[in-house]
Amino acid sequence: MAKPAPAPAEPASPADFEHSLDELEQLVARMEGGDLSLDDSLASFERGIGLYRHCQQALEQAELRVRLLLDPEAPDSAEPFEPEL
Repeated sequence: MAKPAPAPAEPASPADFEHSLDELEQLVARMEGGDLSLDDSLASFERGIGLYRHCQQALEQAELRVRLLLDPEAPDSAEPFEPEL
């Protein structure tokens, strides 16, 4: 008996993902500028890790949704996308 496909978590909205990605890029730019104090750098790093994890989770959820659309009976057997060069 095939195990049921895992139910996807509540998907993040594209606008939420874009906002998180934009904020992460801004944090990186400020940190690379080297003008932040140690405390501000640590706080920015901590915030950046949270944003990164949020974006990664959103991407994983999107991949799961695509796999479910490609083969709802066996999403684990769906082939991953190969990037075009």
